[in-house]
Amino acid sequence: MSGYKVEICGVNTSKLPLLTNEEKEVLFKRILEGDKKAREDYIKGNLRLVLSVIQRFSGSSENVDDLFQIGCIGLIKAIDNFDITQNVRFSTYAVPMILGEVRRYLRDNNSIRVSRSLRDTAYKAIYAKENLMKRNLKEPTLMEIAEEIGVSKEDITYALDAIQSPVSLYEPVYSDGGDPLFVMDQISDKKNLEENWVEDISLNEAMRRLPERERHIIDMRFFEGKTQTEVAEEIHISQAQVSRLEKNALKTMKNYLS
Repeated sequence: MSGYKVEICGVNTSKLPLLTNEEKEVLFKRILEGDKKAREDYIKGNLRLVLSVIQRFSGSSENVDDLFQIGCIGLIKAIDNFDITQNVRFSTYAVPMILGEVRRYLRDNNSIRVSRSLRDTAYKAIYAKENLMKRNLKEPTLMEIAEEIGVSKEDITYALDAIQSPVSLYEPVYSDGGDPLFVMDQISDKKNLEENWVEDISLNEAMRRLPERERHIIDMRFFEGKTQTEVAEEIHISQAQVSRLEKNALKTMKNYLS
């Protein structure tokens, strides 16, 4: 891919709009109400996300305009499938969608020859995975994908490996000015399914709403495994006060998570 271009697909990337979180929330609510203008504005306001993702393919021989267009398809799919009730940042959800769309395009145009049957099996598995995630709201297991398309899990693994391009786990795929998002951040396992990290995000947000002392008590009680008596001794209050503060904190968190 050629070096950085100011204009891609007729779009001046130096003048791309940047939406605030508040603007994104307002626009998305309008999108859910069927507002097409809001959808267009939301797409334009997230084109920087597409630009950031395709920059990681700077070593590719593919035309940057083509990759940008493919990335926009991934962005649109992310917008159409994003669930605002999950308390997940849109960029966190959209980056894997954009990245996946671009990588599928590159695999289709890969100069390395992979048999048609292997490619068909791999793409069936990929689409089955997406459909299962949409249907069950969680990442499916390899066995579930195998049952969905009627292919053994061993054959699916082999096919997916055949169409993959090597990539470093520590390669950044996006940065919005804060901590970068790495490839390994998008990898799931049995202990870190989507519903688990969504719950963790919600739990952390609920704890952040607590007063500092109550947050400290919850942390010691449920994350460090200390008894109320041990907590009382550490922060120099009575066990009865710890119990009262703990109940208040749990009630506040429960109300937020409900």
